[in-house]
Amino acid sequence: MIDFKNTEGIYFIGIGGIGMSALALYFIHGGYIVSGYDRTATELTTTLSGKGCDITYIDDPGQLNGIFSQPDRKEKVTVIYTPAIPPDSRILSFFREKGYKVYKRSEVLGAISENTDTLAVAGTHGKTTVSTMTAHLLKQSHVDCSAFLGGISKNYDTNLLLGNSRYTVMEADEFDRSFHRLTPLIAVVTSLDPDHLDIYGDRQSMVTAYNEFCARIRKGGKLIVSSRIRDEIIEPVGVECYTYGTEPGTDYQITGITKDSDTYRFSIDTPSGTIEDLHFVFPGRINIENLAAAIAVAQICGVNEKEIRKAVLLFRGVKRRFDIRIKRNDIVYIDDYAHHPEEINACIASVKEYFSGRKITGIFQPHLFSRTAEHAQGFARILDKLDEVILLPIYPAREKPLEGVTSQLIYDRMNLENKRLLKKEEIPGALDIDALDILLTIGAGDIDTLVKPIEEKIRKEKGI
Repeated sequence: MIDFKNTEGIYFIGIGGIGMSALALYFIHGGYIVSGYDRTATELTTTLSGKGCDITYIDDPGQLNGIFSQPDRKEKVTVIYTPAIPPDSRILSFFREKGYKVYKRSEVLGAISENTDTLAVAGTHGKTTVSTMTAHLLKQSHVDCSAFLGGISKNYDTNLLLGNSRYTVMEADEFDRSFHRLTPLIAVVTSLDPDHLDIYGDRQSMVTAYNEFCARIRKGGKLIVSSRIRDEIIEPVGVECYTYGTEPGTDYQITGITKDSDTYRFSIDTPSGTIEDLHFVFPGRINIENLAAAIAVAQICGVNEKEIRKAVLLFRGVKRRFDIRIKRNDIVYIDDYAHHPEEINACIASVKEYFSGRKITGIFQPHLFSRTAEHAQGFARILDKLDEVILLPIYPAREKPLEGVTSQLIYDRMNLENKRLLKKEEIPGALDIDALDILLTIGAGDIDTLVKPIEEKIRKEKGI
């Protein structure tokens, strides 16, 4: 059991990550002294610095200040790190060697989960969108919630929501088996596409891990599963299971989808009746399915139909999830976090459906050497659906290079003729704005640092 009663300062190693920064904000609001380290400055670290958080960008214990540089006061300090931090980190090694209390991020989330009614969203893709939708539905209702989000909600401009409800929305991350720390009251599983096989070895072992997560749902709790994967999820004893999707017989069944200009209209059959004629302006049919999962959670938590209807109409999305930065008749620019082949496939399908018949140029930055090696053929097959592709070098994140694994693996397997390999620094200079129709940036690495420069160039050259 993690006890923060005697803690005065909390140090985050990898503080700039989306999950870590939400935790840092949580403890800042709790009145703790919060500091941290990360490799590079980002918008997230700038936000934290603006709230008084001291952040260093050099992995050197000599950069530590105040209570964090005083081993004789180590009992007053708690250290939290992300598994993306390499084990040979000098700051992490310092805290361990000096006997500080050191915990993984998942352990801290697990401790928070034990003391709240946690609504946990798992799945190899869709977690951030569903959790943000769920938090929004609850926040816009009489029920309320707190939430640790894996993206920046465009409705609230933050990845941390604090409320007065007993409910806390969390993403249940399968990486490093982190979700096995959670004890949710309600859990969602959106998808089981193979990912993080460097940890699990094969898809079946990954599915087993998901079922272990589901087994951690509290007795009397609820499990909500996409109808696509229901047969692979084992219903835990003492837990009621619901499905969502478009298939007949689904507990939360989406029906009558139509699109009028920029608005989807549809109904959802639920165990307590039909919610008819919902209006949803967020792009992509896959997001209607994501919304059905969020509505299932919200309804179980007591959100009424009138509140659901209003919140659905007002949902604005998540930064870097089908994030439409510019939308004009002559050019559209969309940024998306997709980094798994099935995520990219869903993203491209949504673009093609929402902007039917238009030319799509994609800039893709592969994420992780291991994922690229595992899915090179899948990436190539899906990127071939675009009209033009620019491939960037692999973003390594926590990994060291693998011999022979580069973006060339994907490039060589693509049938598309209109393709290029470029370095990140060559963009946006290499973009001919007048030749673009729809531009799509895709990836989970540091491709996000290109978003503002690309957007600024488009606005300048188009006179927006």
